[in-house]
Amino acid sequence: MSQSGHIFQISISNGGVPKSALHQAWIDASGVAGDQHRDLVHHGGPDRAVCLFSLERILALQAEGNPIFPGSVGENITVAGVDWSTVAPGTRIRLGNDVVLEVTDYTTPCSNIKPSFSGGNSNRILQKKHAGWSRVYARVLQAGEVKIGDRVVAE
Repeated sequence: MSQSGHIFQISISNGGVPKSALHQAWIDASGVAGDQHRDLVHHGGPDRAVCLFSLERILALQAEGNPIFPGSVGENITVAGVDWSTVAPGTRIRLGNDVVLEVTDYTTPCSNIKPSFSGGNSNRILQKKHAGWSRVYARVLQAGEVKIGDRVVAE
């Protein structure tokens, strides 16, 4: 069953977090244009080209008292309106008219995102402990340009 939402934020950095917001970006097999990684062992590469997370999860985490915000945990694309509990490896996600992604894995929280969590508890978004609350990595199946507000279809 497919579901749709929209791109709330597109984020990049020169390495590290938080990532800064852009209005639009080019996405291809290497990821979001302009996004850099300090740790190429754990980030980037074709199967981890794009990191995605849910605005609704971020808002729920804020309601729990965490100082998280879009881009603070390293995601490139923050989506709104998608039932995040259904996004898993193998899910295909279309961003806008052109970009097609395939979710490859759940991310593992690293020490760099601890400031986004009360008491530094970044395991709050660890899939093994809190299923449906993790960010995800995706490979790019079809490149293109995206902008804030573009439709997101997950299937």
